[in-house]
Amino acid sequence: MKNKTPKFKIIIILCLFIFTTGCTKVLTDKNNKPVKNELTGQNLTENILCKPTNKESLKTYQKNKVKIENLPDCENFKITSGKYEGLWTTIFVKPLAFILIMIGKLLKNYALSVITVTLIIRLIAFPVTKKTALQSELIKKAQPELDRIQRKYQGKDDQESMIKQNQEMMMIYKKYNINPLSGCLFAFLQLPLFIAFLEAIQRTPAIFEDKMLGLELGTTPAIGVSTGTFYSYIILMLIIAFTTFYSFKMNSTGNMQDPSMKMMPIMMCGMIVITAIFMPSGLGIYWVTSNVFTIIQNILVKRSKEVYGKA
Repeated sequence: MKNKTPKFKIIIILCLFIFTTGCTKVLTDKNNKPVKNELTGQNLTENILCKPTNKESLKTYQKNKVKIENLPDCENFKITSGKYEGLWTTIFVKPLAFILIMIGKLLKNYALSVITVTLIIRLIAFPVTKKTALQSELIKKAQPELDRIQRKYQGKDDQESMIKQNQEMMMIYKKYNINPLSGCLFAFLQLPLFIAFLEAIQRTPAIFEDKMLGLELGTTPAIGVSTGTFYSYIILMLIIAFTTFYSFKMNSTGNMQDPSMKMMPIMMCGMIVITAIFMPSGLGIYWVTSNVFTIIQNILVKRSKEVYGKA
């Protein structure tokens, strides 16, 4: 139980960061209706971190009496810019926005910046995520033996049988060197990272006004399909669906002959795709990049000697 306590503390702290501090606010007019970008039709953000780079957007913000005079230009944005908005914005959103802006200035494109920063984060977390992938592969190797134990004790609900079942399963875990809790830290950080990228994109005009291959980074596919470049958004959604499904399928453990287990990757993929329809395209690019990294990582782990040597 001692090993679990720090992880629970991490979860509680991260939840407090997310739900008690900073949040993206939609810009509304005097009738409390969302103000839309005239070019893309996407809702604008009120609490932006820096000045809009587009003249039309700048006029829209001034027209709706948003105080942007004290905001820095996006290219001059710093982590300390603006007033204090709580731990979440200070620790996650502003530093991420700053890094995205700095790399975007170097690459001359903020979509490439999102891809680059995502890869950097995944490379830093690779020692942790590699453990997760390795554990997944070891569980797959041990699954036939685990299934036999479950069939052996099926229908036996007495305490003695349950104790024996747990003991035999622990022996299998020990045989294959499986630690289900190993490498869980990055899984706990996935949601905060996802939300941090979402807010950094929505609150940074230089990012949400930029585009790549017909995609407006701040525009959701739900809005984007109504524009003249709707094919770009459809292709993005298809790539999100494919990489998400393949990533979940590679990480799936358990008896895949069970119909409910077979449906799990499809259901999870469907949930992600539905969510992505209403998320900025820049966030979709982040998700695809992370998925591709996970797929390549799992392929490398599956072929590694570590999997074949731990049995």
